[in-house]
Amino acid sequence: MSLAWLIPIVFALSFVLTAALRRYALSQRLLDIPNARSSHTTPTPRGGGVAIVLTFLVALVILGVGDYFSMRACLALGGAGSLVAIIGFMDDHGHIAARWRLLGHFMAAAWALYWLGGVPPLTIFGMPVELGGLGWGVGLLYLVWMLNLYNFMDGIDGIASVQAVTACLGACLLYWLAGHLSDIWGPLLLALSAAGFLCWNFPPARIFMGDAGSGFLGVVLGGLSLQSASLGGELFWCWLILMGVFIVDATVTLLRRLLRGDKVYEAHRSHAYQYASRYFGRHLPVTLIVLLINLCWLLPIAVAVARFGLDGATGVLLAYLPLVALAFRFHAGTREADVRTG
Repeated sequence: MSLAWLIPIVFALSFVLTAALRRYALSQRLLDIPNARSSHTTPTPRGGGVAIVLTFLVALVILGVGDYFSMRACLALGGAGSLVAIIGFMDDHGHIAARWRLLGHFMAAAWALYWLGGVPPLTIFGMPVELGGLGWGVGLLYLVWMLNLYNFMDGIDGIASVQAVTACLGACLLYWLAGHLSDIWGPLLLALSAAGFLCWNFPPARIFMGDAGSGFLGVVLGGLSLQSASLGGELFWCWLILMGVFIVDATVTLLRRLLRGDKVYEAHRSHAYQYASRYFGRHLPVTLIVLLINLCWLLPIAVAVARFGLDGATGVLLAYLPLVALAFRFHAGTREADVRTG
């Protein structure tokens, strides 16, 4: 039985749930109030990412019960995503100490890795690498970093939703090219879940995603990338390429702040995309530039890896080098005072 009927339903459910959450947030005055660390200037309802969470979890149940997607992958993504979303929801509505959030994130990552069977063997610069037990440590750090970097990068209108939609639809194209048609449904339905929310979050945003949604997207995208490695090691590299804008900006920013001795758990506005939004004076140009980079630069390189035999690690380096240059061009990780006076 075809699942085509699920496509419009998932999109519509996400759209309607986001509208309902926006109305609820407005009625309860659950607003994100601008402060010195914000990239927005108008009080805006928050927590709309819960629509992505609920929609995709419903879709996962249908996929798993109908045997349209690996049940182990459904358990990995659904369990880890749910725990991260609950932690994010609680933090959105109160405050959870950083150490307890991090513990919960590692628990979610461990759950995902257990059901995915760890990190599959990879080929790095033409050499097969079997990580064995070390792979569990690497996998935990990878998933925890993915969910946290997604939180960090969800700072201007539409950027996190656009990243999720383009990365997932790009992955669907790559799965099709590689002959893994049955595995398209996971990323496709996540893209539709994010697209329904994006209708309300596109600049100027009428509701924000919140930590529940951004953390959920980060860990699920990380889980999908690890699951793809069991289909073919080149697909894991493709996911890293498709997520390049977020991975590079967040990582360069973190490393530069660490080297300077900053408290990296404190809120800040020193990501490259945040400087870029202030440079342009609006969020829309930055979100559209991310869209264009994903479609016109990163996706073609990922296609070359998946379809034309380009080495995966080489493809990542090729994709990331200009992104690193852009991150430095827009002062990623630099204190605002230094940018103004430098």
